[in-house]
This record gives sequence, C-alpha cells and structure tokens, in this order.
Amino acid sequence: MSNAQVLPLREQARVTDEITADRINNLLPQLMQRTGIDMWVIISREYNEDPILKTMLPATWLSARRTTMLVFYLNPATKQLEKMAIARYNVGENIKANWDMQRFPDQWDALMNIITTRNPKKIGLNTSKDYGHADGIDHTHYDQFMQKLPAAFKSKVVSAEPLGVAWLETRTEREMQYYTQLVNMTHKIIEEGFSEKVITPGVTTTDDVVWWFRQKIRDLGLDTWFHTSVAVQRSDSNSFEHLRAFSDRPKEDLIRPGDLLHVDIGITYLRLNTDIQQHAYVLKPGEKNAPADLQKAFAQSNRLQDILTSQFVLGRTGNQILKGALDQAKAEGIVASIYTHPLGLHGHAAGPTIGMWDMQNGVPGSGDYPLYYNTAYSIELNSSSDIPSWKKNIRIMLEEDGYFDQSGFRYINGRQKQLYLIPRVVGNNAD
Repeated sequence: MSNAQVLPLREQARVTDEITADRINNLLPQLMQRTGIDMWVIISREYNEDPILKTMLPATWLSARRTTMLVFYLNPATKQLEKMAIARYNVGENIKANWDMQRFPDQWDALMNIITTRNPKKIGLNTSKDYGHADGIDHTHYDQFMQKLPAAFKSKVVSAEPLGVAWLETRTEREMQYYTQLVNMTHKIIEEGFSEKVITPGVTTTDDVVWWFRQKIRDLGLDTWFHTSVAVQRSDSNSFEHLRAFSDRPKEDLIRPGDLLHVDIGITYLRLNTDIQQHAYVLKPGEKNAPADLQKAFAQSNRLQDILTSQFVLGRTGNQILKGALDQAKAEGIVASIYTHPLGLHGHAAGPTIGMWDMQNGVPGSGDYPLYYNTAYSIELNSSSDIPSWKKNIRIMLEEDGYFDQSGFRYINGRQKQLYLIPRVVGNNAD
C-alpha cells in the first residue's frame, strides 16, 4: 500500500474544509426543512466540545475557542441560510463572526439579539436522551441560555436531536468519493497484516500484530478511533463468550498453525471512520486451504450479512430491521447475533441502532429511529457454527462498511468472502 494514497496533511485540511462547506451550505438547509427546525443554536466550551460542533469547525481548529456560539437560521420566506458565529472572529471561511461588541459587550446579549430579531418558530438546542452525539450542550450553558432567553421564546425551544442526528448520519456525494478510498485502505492494511510478512506462526503473538496495525496506520498518516484487537479461536477447550470476545480477550496469545484469527480495526481520515472485522486461517504444514467446516462457517456469516442487508428499507426502524433479520436467520437455522450501527463522522455513529450484542430483542430509543437514504453503516454480526474437526462451536464475527441510498444497499468497497490464508496461497485470497 502506497503512502501516495493518503493526502498530505495540508491537502487533508483543504479537502476537509471543502467537504464541511458543502455540507453546511447545501445539506444543512435540506435537513432543517425536513425536521422543521428553522434555528439551530450550538453552544460549546473550549476543551468540552459539543460532538456536533467539532464536525463543523475548520480543519485547523483542533478545539473550540473560549465559548463558541454558532447560529444557523433558515429564513422560511427566502429559504436562505444564515450562518453566524457569535464570536470575536470568523469560524473559518464559512461561518462569519456576528458580534457587535460595542453594542453588546455581553456575548449572551448578542445571541439573544439574533434570536429576537429573526423570531424563529423553533429553536433547536443539542439535548438528547438517546444520542450522546446530539446531547452536546452542557448543563451550565443550557441554564444560562434559558435564563437569558425572553419569556416569549421559551416555548419555542426544542431538542435538536432530529436535526443533529440527520446532520451526522447523512453522507454527501463528495464524502462518498473519499469513503471508498478509506475503506479500501482499511482492507489493504488488514490484507498485509494477515500475511506471512507480519505473522510467523510459533513466533508472532496477537499483541505483536495489534501493534503492527497501530504502527502501520500511523506511518501512513492515518489515525485510529479505537485500539485494534486481534483474537484467536482454535481447537481447544475454550468456548466462545461475548464478554471474552469483546472486552476480556487475552492480551497476548502466541499464534500457531491451525488458528483462526480475527481482527477488529477502524481508521479515521478526513473526519470519516471505518469499522471492519475480518478473519484469517493459519495453514498447518501440508494444508492448501482452511478446513471445510471453517469455510462453511464463514459462508454462513456471509449469508447472515445478506439476510440483514435485505431488510434495509426506507423508513424501517433499526428494531424492525433487527427483528426481520433474526427471524429470517432462525428460519434458515442460523444461530445469529446482530449488532450493526451507523457509521460516518463517528465510529459508533448517530442513526438507527440495529441491535447490540447484549440486546437482541431491540434497543429502546436509538433502535426506534428510522432508516434514511444516503446513510452509512457498519454491518456487524456473528453466527455460531459447529466445527466437527474441533469438537466445538465457533463464531465467525464479520463487520463490513456499507451505504444505503435510493438504489438500495451496497458495500462501500466489497466484503470478505473467503478466509485469508497464512501463508498466502495464490487463488485463495479474500475478495
């Protein structure tokens, strides 16, 4: 994988700002009309940033400045969007400062003047019971806002959750051009990590591979949003347990021939995130492929992916998609667990939650949110299979990144359909 695939930092900043400007100028007015919130007020404190505000800051701003106040107002008559910062300076090129400090020495008075002169029908604040991403206004600022707000406007204050979630989950055409590259990079990193270049059975440990992934990602000029994990299933007496798989993995395990390896990895680039899980098999001497029962188990999880994504229909909630997929899997004799989540400006992003590993009967709140077009998802799940040659059950845990629009669901850069083999055997690579 070439470093040329990753833009230099200066170019990354330029592209990030162009994407952000496009989102604010072209996407945001549509979302404000859809949700009926004509004024969105975002207030954030330096080093305690609102998660949504961070997605709107210029690439060269690594944090908010003092108390940062942004106001977006969609004029109902002209449909024109006003973008204002009640600040001493512009917030990048896109949001101009709108604070007459001579007239309003107090920042809060300047904010109230903007509100009263425009007389919005709904004032959205970032409060949310179900989404931490959309709950960004802190208690102190909320109290100050409500104390300063004239009585006639208090009844107009609403949760901006529908607008905030829509802003975070909706992907633009420009973003999707880069998302394909980002997922491809992630796949290429996994392919290299799950090869004899990195792994020598009997010598290399799972922790060695973890840190190889972390170093490789950093060397390429990318970053991670969680610590990569590498785990092993093998022919032994250990049974699969969700807690062990997700939080109590052994820190270091010597990789041996006959092992089934699993990686969970996610990288960040241009404010977008990936989240991918794939598998590899370590060949024993004389083997040309993984045992047939492991290949069958892998194909079953591929089938579960198909069952799940076939449930993606506009307007269905995450809980409805989950139930439909689990019912179909059960009818086909698949022991399934589904814990799929939205993906985008965060790894575990805002939007419809489609199960959690410990909540297979539905997720209150975020699971009741409906599916919209132009949204991305991490298709995360596993299925249990009996492996006669190992005399035990295993789980094939897959996670691939996909996109849903008017054309239906598609994987952003394909998915793994066969186990990687270590050492690599020509003709048997994953695709």
